[in-house]
Amino acid sequence: MNAENPGRIVLLTASHRVAPGLLSWPAWQALHGADRVLCPDPDHPQLPYLKEAGVAVEVLRPTAAELVDACAGGRTVLVLPSGEGDQALTDGLARLAGSGRVAMPDLELLPGSYDLPGARLLDLVQVMDRIRRACPWSSRQTHQGLAKYAVEEAHELVEAIEDEDREALREELGDVLLQVVFHARIAEEDTEEPFSVDDVAATIVAKLIHRHPHVFGDATAETPEDVKEHWLRTKAAEKRRDSVTDGIPLGQPGLALAAKLAGRVRTAGLDVPLPTGEGIGYELLALAVRAEAAGVDPEAALRAAGRLYRDAIRAAEGLDGA
Repeated sequence: MNAENPGRIVLLTASHRVAPGLLSWPAWQALHGADRVLCPDPDHPQLPYLKEAGVAVEVLRPTAAELVDACAGGRTVLVLPSGEGDQALTDGLARLAGSGRVAMPDLELLPGSYDLPGARLLDLVQVMDRIRRACPWSSRQTHQGLAKYAVEEAHELVEAIEDEDREALREELGDVLLQVVFHARIAEEDTEEPFSVDDVAATIVAKLIHRHPHVFGDATAETPEDVKEHWLRTKAAEKRRDSVTDGIPLGQPGLALAAKLAGRVRTAGLDVPLPTGEGIGYELLALAVRAEAAGVDPEAALRAAGRLYRDAIRAAEGLDGA
């Protein structure tokens, strides 16, 4: 082995979340300039594209010592690791370098492609697809059967936000996202009106762009109130609703429902007297309307009071601080 010129090793990595063949210019330069290109995985997704580009690839798995020897005399050997990363090879190179008995080639880790923001969502879609096909429980689920979990996960997300628990917030956001991807995967199987998670994303992207003309168009909005006005106006034009109450889900918690109705009435400038009658429901309705007018979320306010009540109960039980 030529100790005076031990050569160079290039480990070229590529993200599996980027389409094969879409490599950076430095990666293509390194591929065409290397004396040898090695790949231990005969099914590596990049191989057909490298062949098409005229890059000769030897499919073999060298040991660390064999790779060092292949660089002797100043040669450059580029290795395209498998999806698992070829830990044995990198560990072997580290041992040789640490021994002090081997003149090591220069070692370069060259990223051939990078994940874009949101790229890990592709992993979630792939994992969900496999689970839907292979899991005895998940493969039998329906939109109707999963509906209750969407409600539960949304409530747990709100709890994490109110607790200001960052770790729980991250986890609960993932659980809510899972519900979206799960329902979209089920929707793909509908025989009459199938749609995919890409269709879901495309729909919300189009909606967001349309409802933000001050960001994507020529409209102007200087204040949050201006933005809300844009949003409501474009939303009304899209939905073409006959009533300001259209689109309000009646199955939501009662205080939230009352506040939502009150907000619609106030925004529309309508003068609608509150219904009157005997019973706590009418009193709660009036309180919810009053809270909405004051900018207070009555549902959140009641939850906050409920938490204090829970703490008082635990203290009475001698469980405070437990």
